[in-house]
Amino acid sequence: MTVYVLKDDLKTLWTYRNAGYAKRFWQEWYDRAMASGIAPLCQFAKRLKPYLPGILAHSGWPLGTNLVEGINNRIKVIKRMAYGFRDDHYFFLKIRAAFPGNR
Repeated sequence: MTVYVLKDDLKTLWTYRNAGYAKRFWQEWYDRAMASGIAPLCQFAKRLKPYLPGILAHSGWPLGTNLVEGINNRIKVIKRMAYGFRDDHYFFLKIRAAFPGNR
């Protein structure tokens, strides 16, 4: 039962928008996982710890992969339309024009 509770608690880490609160929550969760004494859970928590800076960065910049995939697809379409052009500068201008406001 403990594993299920800790699993659900860990999901709330992604809802924090303040890195300090998220780090405090992570430390409390990590301590509870280690105190549980369940070997696979302790191993999972230890493996997750090196990724903590990236996880905490999500609180400041909550980007999902869906946005990045959309940008990549749009760039692929521009690249297909620009097939045969030898001017890289023009290609990058077209990419910048496709995403206004990001300068």
